[in-house]
Amino acid sequence: MFNIVIVGVGGQGTLLASKILGQLALENDYDVRVSEVHGMSQRGGSVVTYVRMSNDEKLYSTLVEQGQADVVLAFENLEALRALPYLKKDGTIIVNTQEILPMPVIVGATKYPEDCIDRVKAGANKVITIDATKIATECGTQKAANIVLLGVLAKTLPFTHEQWMDAIEKNVKPKFIEINKAAFDRGYNL
Repeated sequence: MFNIVIVGVGGQGTLLASKILGQLALENDYDVRVSEVHGMSQRGGSVVTYVRMSNDEKLYSTLVEQGQADVVLAFENLEALRALPYLKKDGTIIVNTQEILPMPVIVGATKYPEDCIDRVKAGANKVITIDATKIATECGTQKAANIVLLGVLAKTLPFTHEQWMDAIEKNVKPKFIEINKAAFDRGYNL
């Protein structure tokens, strides 16, 4: 069984990442549950997706409880910090080092925490940080940062590289497939 929490900000592709992951698991005979929790996602607010998959028992709940995530896949620093309570003691958190200022910071009501990554590292045993946005930009578009992160995540799951590529082909618009495959490979090969 794998419990994965995907967190980010509206527009970062968290839902596409969960869709790819869910389809990949289904096609490999896993029982899968995906649940999306949207904040003000259209306005840059938090988006949280729970992906649960099991190949040996039936899943009933769609939610991942605090302390139960094998992996937290965070598309932004502050979102990583917010999602840290979901991570198991021996879990892995994969963090894109991008900072996206939330509305209270933009309007001056509060400050963006400067120590998000340090606090994540203090609260988790296994932390992988990566500038996925920079890597995706090098591949052709910063919008593929979600796929770079899936490439990193892929090493923690029992699916082959070919199976991942197939899932990307089935879920990404045709004109963006090659960019996304390149982005996935960059994350996968880190």
